[in-house]
Amino acid sequence: MSIETKKISIGIVVADFNEEITHEMLKVAQQRSKEKNIAVAHIINVPGVFDMPLAVKKLLQKAYINGVVTLGAVISGGTAHDAHVADNAARQISNLSLEFDKPVTLGIIGHNVSKQQALERYENYAMHGVEAIAELITTFRKIDEKNL
Repeated sequence: MSIETKKISIGIVVADFNEEITHEMLKVAQQRSKEKNIAVAHIINVPGVFDMPLAVKKLLQKAYINGVVTLGAVISGGTAHDAHVADNAARQISNLSLEFDKPVTLGIIGHNVSKQQALERYENYAMHGVEAIAELITTFRKIDEKNL
């Protein structure tokens, strides 16, 4: 089976906080996955973006999961809380990707965005998360196949 036709199986971790945005992101990601012939093996809902890293880790531990897409929205509330949440989640998610040698895409809107800005951006973030995971998995498979 060639790299291009080998099935891609992913997990999606979606934050329920700001669910009017994040659940729409999930719908977009599922549709885009279907269009790209990517199997969504698991969807894990977590309370918020801060809670994502452990769910990402659980998915990355599964041999049949090739990568994980994260979906969330961190809306500014007038304090630095949104920056702390987004920065910590991004750092932890990136570390997990390196630890497990599998890609994890950051489909998290924010920090320092308004609810209106998040509503305007959610579709692009969700689509990019799926497209990036497909590209990364395919690229890494090619590298592995050539034993580079």
